[in-house]
Order: sequence, then structure tokens, then C-alpha cells
Amino acid sequence: MSLLYQVSNVIHSTLDSQEALQLIVSEAVRVMRASSGSLVLINPTTGFLEIHAAQNLSSPARKLKLRVGEGITGWVARHGKPARVGDVTQDSRYVSVRRDVRSELAVPLEVKGEVRGVINVDSERTHAFSADDQELLQELALQASKVIHNTWLYEQLRLKVILFESLASVSRTINSTLNLDEALRAITREACELMRARMCSLMLLDETRDWLDLRASYGAGNAYIKKPRLGIEESLLGVVVRRKKALQVANVQTDSRYQNVELARAESLVSLLSVPLIFSGQIIGTLNVYTVKPYNFSNEEIKILSALAELSAIAIEKARLYERLADVEEQLRQNEKLSALGLLAAEVAHEIRNPLTVMKLLYHSLNLKFDEKDPRAKDTQIIESKIEQLNKIVEQILDFARTTEPKLEPVNINDLVEELGLLVRHKLANQNIKLIRDLQPNLALMLGDAPQLEQAFLNLILNAAEAMENGGTLTIKSRSIEHAQEATKITLEFKDTGGGMTEDQQKRAFKSFLATTKEKGSGLGLAIVGRIIETHQGHIRIQSRIGRGTNIRITFSALPTQ
Repeated sequence: MSLLYQVSNVIHSTLDSQEALQLIVSEAVRVMRASSGSLVLINPTTGFLEIHAAQNLSSPARKLKLRVGEGITGWVARHGKPARVGDVTQDSRYVSVRRDVRSELAVPLEVKGEVRGVINVDSERTHAFSADDQELLQELALQASKVIHNTWLYEQLRLKVILFESLASVSRTINSTLNLDEALRAITREACELMRARMCSLMLLDETRDWLDLRASYGAGNAYIKKPRLGIEESLLGVVVRRKKALQVANVQTDSRYQNVELARAESLVSLLSVPLIFSGQIIGTLNVYTVKPYNFSNEEIKILSALAELSAIAIEKARLYERLADVEEQLRQNEKLSALGLLAAEVAHEIRNPLTVMKLLYHSLNLKFDEKDPRAKDTQIIESKIEQLNKIVEQILDFARTTEPKLEPVNINDLVEELGLLVRHKLANQNIKLIRDLQPNLALMLGDAPQLEQAFLNLILNAAEAMENGGTLTIKSRSIEHAQEATKITLEFKDTGGGMTEDQQKRAFKSFLATTKEKGSGLGLAIVGRIIETHQGHIRIQSRIGRGTNIRITFSALPTQ
């Protein structure tokens, strides 16, 4: 009892699992007065008995692996009973570890009623261990099993904490990028490091949802990267897609369901854990990790990788949404250019028509009449026809480019500003521009053409962004102003902290397309704004000072309240 008390104090003195196992062996050898000893555990993945702690054993001996049932140790593990052998040379079960060993005592290690390993002590003397020694070692094994169980629980909790801390860090990393390819590369890199894996791959479903395409990998060789796409119906990873559940394979090099066995051997891929990527209840792909050695993934590790997959699916869809927003923004810019070119063509045609009309009048006033045989008669006919041709071309351009009347309907200015804020938020963020929306709740409605107004407001936002190349603040403010004798007015202000405008630039800002004062760009944006505000019977005013920024204030008439 005294020895057990001493041993118990020693082996309960640590929560480190490996240190606890070594203490158990050391105390067993000490109290048994043995010459050597070992603590063997059953590997749940391979099923082999492996030495996890030993005393007075050589390095080659420590690497010995036995099948359950093999040797005296294997017999104890299989039957769950102790074995006390006085002379190992006379026992057919004995597998030699040390040539000097003559007797052995082995007792099972039971954790929660299940044999999980064996404690062995050896002696160079025959019949070195008595029945009392066996009883003492069995009692020590009971104490050891509690220590092993507690240290395993502690280790699981410690690993769980590490995994969750890593998961939090990983989530910040993969959600920090808005580029889809960068997001995919970040996911595979972080998943590989999180799971301490040999390689990680991410596969996404194609548009037909019949094939899985490799979109990113970390640690993969060229052979894996160039492997054919996988069909959902016949591939192993297709099972993950169809069932929407995680799947682990002990060894893909020997599993008949795995399609690329030779590739797995060439790339040293052994155990596989694949989890589904699910967004809004719909699977979009799989996240897969491979180990270089046989490994049994714990429930906690499966949960962690599944949680990472959920975060990854969100990051992927966010990146896809951003790419679609970028495409919409680019399309909007192209539409703006086309609209501006149309208005520019109208203005050019208008400017040409005035001198052309003068030329036509002067030509007719000259009354150039020549004899039919005079060569000048043919020249005058050609001049007159070309003037008419030019006039028709100008009229066609004006008809084609003439601005259509706005389709008026009740419009909430605040809604337009909020939608534009979502559209340009990434552009402003990339330029380090802070967007402040100071919008009055329950703002009065106005009659307007929402697409045209959006175009005007977008131009003002983009012009403000151009004026703040090194970052700044853009404030958009809306207000309803009631008058006793006049209709309620709606004001919308765009205030930036850019370089400002000169007085000449302010006077000409909303005038002609052909009179731009901008150093860069065509100068069409503000001219479009002026035209749109004019067609909506609104008023626009600029307040600006060089180095102090610009404030553009637009005023509309509000709809009368019922």
C-alpha cells in the first residue's frame, strides 16, 4: 500500500501524456526491481501494439511493433489477462527484445473497461516475479489507466483549444481577401497547416454539377495538379457531395474506391479526410486533407475541418459575389461611357449644324447660275448635294443621340444612395476613402427616373473618388426642407476632402462636354450630371476651395404629401 501510494503521487504529478507514460514505466521497473520495462499501446489506426514509453531498452527495441496476439505482450492484449513467465526461453509465445531477458511479467491496461495496452517488466533472472509482484503491478496498472485516461482527456482539450484558436485565426485570413483564387489558395494553405497534413486540395462543382474540378491545392505535386476531373457518380469524393457528409479513408493507396491509387503512392498520400463545402444548404465542393502516414482523424478534428469548410464556403461565395459586383460596376462604367459618347455626339452635331446652316444660306444667297456647258455648273451641283448630305448626317446623329425624356415615378433618394454605397464600397475601401451616409429617415419622395438619377449620383461619387487619390472622406447627406409658401424641397449633398476646384472649373463643370477643365479623363461625367439634373427640373450648386475639398448640393422638388 505504501508503494502504491508513492507510485500514485509520482504518476499523477503531470498532465503531459508522454511524461505520464514514462513515469508509469519508471515506477513499474523500480517497484518490481526489474531490469527493463515498457508500456505498449494499441494503435487504433493500424491495430499494432507500439511501445510508447520504455526504460533500459535500446532504440531498435523501442521500434518493435507486434500484432495483437503476437508474443506474450500480444497474448495479454488479446485476452485481457496478466502473464507471469518464469523462464521466457521455455515459452513459445515469447518474442525476444533483449537477449539477457529471462523472465517477464505483463499485465493489461484497461481504460473504461477496454484493453488499450500492456505494461511489461523484464528481469535477467529466472522466476524474478512472484504472485505478490503480479498483484502489485495489476494495482499499479489500475492507477496508470486512470492517469492515462486523464492525460488523454487533457490532451484532447488542449488540442481542441489549439484547433479552435487556429480556426479563429484561419477564418480571419481566408475572409481577408476578396479575390476568389487568392481565397481558395488561402483556404488550402491554412487547412493543411491546421490539420498538420501532407497535402490539401479544394474541389468545386462545375456548372453542370456533374464534375468536381481541382481549383486550389497546397503541398500537391504536378501529377496531382494535372489529374483528370472527378465525376460525381463514380468517384470517392462524389460520395461526399451526394451525402453532404464527411468521409475519411484509412489508406487511399489500398482502398479500391479511390480512383488514383498509383498517384497517391507517387505523392505519398495515405489517409484522407474529405468534408463538404456547403453554402445556404447547397453543396458547392469538397475540402480534402491527406496525411503522409496512416492516421485516424478524431471526431474533434472532423468537426474542426467541417467548421473550416463552412467558413470557407462563405468566403468563396463572398469572393464570387464581389467578382460579380466588380463586373456590374465595370458594365455600369461602360454604359456611362456609351451614354456620354451619345451626348457628346449630339453636342458635336449641334455645334456643326450651326455653321453648316450659315454655309447653306450663304451658298443659296450667292445664286450661282452657270450655263450647262460650263464646268462650274457641275461643281455647284456637287457642293449643294454635299451640303445636304452633311445636313442629313447631322440630323441623323441628333435623332439617334437625343436624350429621352425621363420616365417619372415616385423615387426614394435614400434607397438610391444605399444601393450605390453597396456598389462602390470596395472601390472606396481600396482607395482608403471612408464613406459616411447621413441620410434623413422618412425622407420625402420625388418624381424621377431612378436609373438616370443613379447614373448622376454614381458620377458624383466617382469624381469625388478621383479627387481623393490618397484617401479621404466622402459624406453624402440628404434632407427634406419644408417651406411655408413653397413646395417641400429635397437636398442631397456630396462632400469630399479632395483637392478642390478653381472658380473657373466650378463655372464650367456642368456645361459643355467640349469645355472640360480636367487634367485627366474626358470631363463627360459632370456634364452628364448637369443634363440629368436639368431634365428633372432640379438645381445643382458647387462650393469648393483649393485644398479644402468640394461640396456639391442638388435640390429637387418633393412630391406633395397626401
